[in-house]
Amino acid sequence: MLRQFRPAIVLLILFSALTGLIYPLAITGVAQAVMPRQANGSLVGKAGAPVGSSLIGQNFASDRYFHGRPSATQAQDPAHPDDSSKTIDAPYNADNSTGSNLGPTSQKLVDRVKSDVDAKRAAGWATPIPADAVTTSASGLDPEISPATAFAQVTAVAKARGLPEEKVRAMVAAHVKDRALGLIGEPRVNVLRLNLALDALGQAGS
Repeated sequence: MLRQFRPAIVLLILFSALTGLIYPLAITGVAQAVMPRQANGSLVGKAGAPVGSSLIGQNFASDRYFHGRPSATQAQDPAHPDDSSKTIDAPYNADNSTGSNLGPTSQKLVDRVKSDVDAKRAAGWATPIPADAVTTSASGLDPEISPATAFAQVTAVAKARGLPEEKVRAMVAAHVKDRALGLIGEPRVNVLRLNLALDALGQAGS
């Protein structure tokens, strides 16, 4: 009996060490050496301090900033800390990546989209309002928007900051990233990087 168990135990210990310790440490070491920024979360800094990740969207509420896509993520309701079924809306909650799961026939979705369109028009966004400006992503954490959604906000952001529209529009154009290899994905604008550049522009002009 012992002769049968011994190889199994040895193999269990060997592969546990190999796949659970040696391999992860090796991959971590390679990642840190080859691409340390990406391995550490693609953090974006300001004045030497991290302010976010280029991979995770943030909830910019001020009219002075470009806004990302709506987010349907939620968080535990603080009024019911012991009941996980009780939640509240918490846009861009990185601890709970999720979509709304509302279908095209959902009246709640229709009402929310109409309300968002009206709010963006009232805020001075250019029309027509792009689809991704009023629809949530599957993750709820999309850090990027389409160029159309970015350009639609130029007038409103320029007015809120007291900047020439041409300067803000040029900044958006400079932050448009093309398709990978010219084929994969769609052109896009990283909202956090654009807003940081906008802050830097304001500081340079002050």
